[in-house]
Amino acid sequence: MKKDTLQKAFSKLCTAKAMTELYEANFKQVSKYVHATSRGHEAIQIALGLQLLPQDYAFPYYRDDAMLLSFGLEPYDLMLQLLAKRDDPFSGGRSYYSHPSLKDEDKPKIPHQSSATGMQAIPATGVAMGMQYKELQGLDDKALKVLPFVVCSLGDASVTEGEIAEAFQMAALKQLPVLYLVQDNGWDISANAAETRAQNAFEYAQGFHGLEAISIDGANFTESYEALEKVINTIRTERRPFLVHAKVPLLNHHTSGVRMEWYRDDLDEARSRDPYPVIKQQLIDFGFSSEAIETIENTAKTKVQSDFEKALKAEDPKPEDLFTNDFAPTPIIEEKGTRSPEGAEKVVMVDCALFAVEELMKKHKECLLYGQDVGGRLGGVFREAATLAQKFGDDRVFNTPIQEAFIVGSTVGMSAVGLKPIVEVQFADYIWPGLNQLFTEVSRSCYLSNGKWPVSMILRVPIGAYGSGGPYHSSSVESVITNIRGIKIAYPSNGADLKGLMKAAYYDPNPVVILEHKGLYWSKVPGTQGATSIEPSEDYVLPFGKAWVLQEIWKQENVETLTIVTYGMGVHWAMNASEALGMKDQIEVIDLRTLFPLDEDTVMKSVKKTGKCLVVTEEPSNNSFARALAGKIQEDCFKYLDAPVMTIGSENMPAIPLNTILEQTMIPSTEKVKLRINELINY
Repeated sequence: MKKDTLQKAFSKLCTAKAMTELYEANFKQVSKYVHATSRGHEAIQIALGLQLLPQDYAFPYYRDDAMLLSFGLEPYDLMLQLLAKRDDPFSGGRSYYSHPSLKDEDKPKIPHQSSATGMQAIPATGVAMGMQYKELQGLDDKALKVLPFVVCSLGDASVTEGEIAEAFQMAALKQLPVLYLVQDNGWDISANAAETRAQNAFEYAQGFHGLEAISIDGANFTESYEALEKVINTIRTERRPFLVHAKVPLLNHHTSGVRMEWYRDDLDEARSRDPYPVIKQQLIDFGFSSEAIETIENTAKTKVQSDFEKALKAEDPKPEDLFTNDFAPTPIIEEKGTRSPEGAEKVVMVDCALFAVEELMKKHKECLLYGQDVGGRLGGVFREAATLAQKFGDDRVFNTPIQEAFIVGSTVGMSAVGLKPIVEVQFADYIWPGLNQLFTEVSRSCYLSNGKWPVSMILRVPIGAYGSGGPYHSSSVESVITNIRGIKIAYPSNGADLKGLMKAAYYDPNPVVILEHKGLYWSKVPGTQGATSIEPSEDYVLPFGKAWVLQEIWKQENVETLTIVTYGMGVHWAMNASEALGMKDQIEVIDLRTLFPLDEDTVMKSVKKTGKCLVVTEEPSNNSFARALAGKIQEDCFKYLDAPVMTIGSENMPAIPLNTILEQTMIPSTEKVKLRINELINY
């Protein structure tokens, strides 16, 4: 142990301790916003933080303020977040204390993460997977003399989360350069380890072959520093995962809103393991005088007090600050390229997507594809990735375990290191385990990091009822997805749109979900030949938020006219129904193409012209995206309407049955849309 390292560590510990004490002394002033502190955990946090480099990535958790200090952040920086001030360097006053996101050149990189305990493990492991990929592809920074790695900091209680197992599994399977630092203070909130855990994190890690683990006294700085030094050196050189289980006392409240005296019966025992007197004795053993130690303590207290007074005077966010950085600007704002090249042949919709991905992967080594069964043996259950693994290799196109949460959440980490992952959930019905990551991590990263960490990813989701898929392969889920703010959503009805939107999604720095109807992939469903397209040129892009007006009509006197607003399979039902009724000159069909952003201007302009509107969806219509859109149309176009805005969707039953007769009874069809059109036209 070097003398200056020990001195620096003591200074950081004194600073963190002084901050905790100041917050307690000014409880009423600082408790407006809930916070937690590192008191008792400081030694292990500082021992780690002092050894990280600017090329490393860190995912601290909400008790890691001492770790942040050891990265080089000032108390003032943390206090700006504590008080939710406008100049909070992490989130601009949007997120809790010690919820950092940092992209400074001279400090470890900290992508945004939520406070949902344990959720950071998947994005952190995604960073490690991205580092490995870049090294395999020759995309890593060759100027670095020391290879980077990732730290994921966790409380021991969070290790019981299922998503932790997904992260550990992938780290062990792929041998990723990641360190899981588990700080075990024996408590969840009011539930203790004996009540909630069959084993501690060190014992749990033994079940993941290839994930080496050690257990240390995290309240002893020198032991922690030296143990971590060995582990970090191993990860940097051997590129494999480790777990360090650090036993620490919790010497402050769980959070400022949950006071320790309400439920703790072990406070005296915990105080006997305080890391502060331990490191103080280590300084004395090293030859530091009492006066030198006291000077460090007093300097820390003075700094903390001064920074607090300064932070109290800092400016609060302005109301208009609410509306910034929900998305990063996209360069794709207009349709470009050739949609229907001369001499080209029509191809099915699934091939338009396949060719789009192939073109992107040829052009961009940062592009990779992974998910269940997309690898070389099968190329996707719909053959949507056929031949890609053979053309680009198993490092760029690979299978994952059955881990929807990891598939979705790992894109946060992959994007953070400059990659563009295209991932797939095999069926829309299987997206539910991934929603936690999509909502909590992916969608909010740009906004809560105040624009520093948008997540650039594409999530492909085969969707909809087709060929008696039954209750677990037929669902429509767009109403759930559209209620997640911070993502863009496409739902194309034909191959040309799918290819153009796929290209636009790739160049968009924000997260994109593309819903791809299985029944349109090969146009095997009667009446869906319109989903086949002449394959657009390689440079064709179609911006999000631009609806397509099909069979545009003129408003005619004494002739009833109608707008049908729809997307996906609904476009084909609408077009077929209007043709069968001989009403192509009376019905204007709007293909939304994207559900967010939504082209409201085109919709409202059409409805104001025709005076009547039918919204067609495959989802059950109750509480749906379609019903909400119908309400918005009614609100904006009320004085132009000659009839109520109507919707048609599937029957409002819990699931789509397997039997063909029951399936067809459940979902809409051309015949059902025809009946609804007649009802509205004759209203």
